This record gives sequence, structure tokens and C-alpha cells, in this order.
Amino acid sequence: MTDVLQSESRDGVLLLTLNRPEARNAVNTELREALSRAMHEFATDDTYRVAILTGVGEVFCAGADLKEMAGRATGSRPPDYFAEFGPDDFIEKPVITAVNGAAYAGGFRMAQFGDLCLAAETASFAISEAKWSRGAPWAAPLTRMLPRRVLAELLLTAQPISARRAYEVGLVNEVLPPTELLPRAWAVARTIADNAPLSIKAYKWMMRVGAEAGVGATSVIADEIFRPVYDSEDALEGPRAFREKRRPVWKNR
Repeated sequence: MTDVLQSESRDGVLLLTLNRPEARNAVNTELREALSRAMHEFATDDTYRVAILTGVGEVFCAGADLKEMAGRATGSRPPDYFAEFGPDDFIEKPVITAVNGAAYAGGFRMAQFGDLCLAAETASFAISEAKWSRGAPWAAPLTRMLPRRVLAELLLTAQPISARRAYEVGLVNEVLPPTELLPRAWAVARTIADNAPLSIKAYKWMMRVGAEAGVGATSVIADEIFRPVYDSEDALEGPRAFREKRRPVWKNR
């Protein structure tokens, strides 16, 4: 990793930490490229089961580095640090975002990249692009996630909401004291990593399909999504481990 993105791994869990505290962890070209490389490695390396994304200091991420962007033509939006995963940020492995402070603009987007989002009590969330005549096309999935008036408040006022409010409207799974945030993220990641990887992958696909299709169509497609799970060696290992009163040894096949 580079200086702007720190990494640590334990037992299949990869922790990525944004490290530009002097710039409120704003994403410049160097950090954007580092994030893209790191997420590609996470997605393609079978030794990693779960990723955690957090920030150094008191800010999670202030979004794009506007000082860097000020000298750049704005005819098109800046490159996306999650571009290879498509417009809905889909990746087959679970990601947890541990929001340690302000998550504004692109930082809000990064927080919502997580399948699970844990937040410190001091965290806040804002879609602040309207303040600077920027756009937030990445916010389109929020039209499915939030009530219209909650989303309108975020988009039209460009003002932050607290971690507690974010929890109340369903953007955050847990709100924790700052000192408990990362330990809890590690614990949740470890719990997920202990589960069968093929099942986790299938559940992620089912959730993706369910967000786009009706219940009936999702039920039909889910049978096909889970077929490789039922046909796998791991499907035999799970019941065998239960019978033998031991932890399963997953082969991911």
C-alpha cells in the first residue's frame, strides 16, 4: 500500500485505512488509484473474505479533493475509485465501512459502499455536492433505500445528519463510542469470515437481484444462485462439522 492508504490483514479480514488527515482524508488522484488497486486485490485474492474501510483521525472522508479538482476541467465527473464494480458498487465479498467521523460527498458514497455500515457517535453524513455546484449521480441507489423526504433533505439542503439520525433512517447498522468502533468492526468481520464463503457470495447476489426485481422473480433466480452452494464440497462439510462438534474448514468449492 501507499502512504495515503494503510492496510492490515488478519485471518482473512483486510482493513483499509484512508490516511490523509491533513486533508480530512479527501480523495485525490493518489488515494483514488490506491483504493482502486486495493479493492481489486481484495476482490480477486481468495485469502481475503471480508474488508473493513475506515479513516485516520476524526474524519472518515471529506469526499473528493476540491483543491486538486479546482484546476481541472469539469466537463465530466472525476474517475471513480470503485469504477470496476459497476454503478451499483457490486462486489461478491462483504465490505464493512467503519465511519469514524464526517462522511461528506464522496465520503458519504464510500460509507454506503459497505454492505454493513458501523458509525462512531461523532460521525455525520452529508451529500454536500450542491454547495459547490457538483453532482452526486452515485446517490441514485438511495432512491430505493430512503424515504423520498429524507433523501430530499440530504440532497437539497446539503446539510449533514448525525450518526444517530442515519441509524434511524436505515443508513447505519450500529452507532458506537469512537473507541469501540474498530474493535466492533473486526468482530463483525470475523463473524462473517467464519461463515461459508459460497453462501455469503450467493446471498450477496440474491440481495443485488432483489433490489432490482420483484419478489417472484427473485425467488426463481435465487434457486439458480444457490445451486452451486448446494452442489459444493462445503455443503457437505457444514453438516459434517456440526455432527462432529467442530468448526467447519471451508474450501470455497
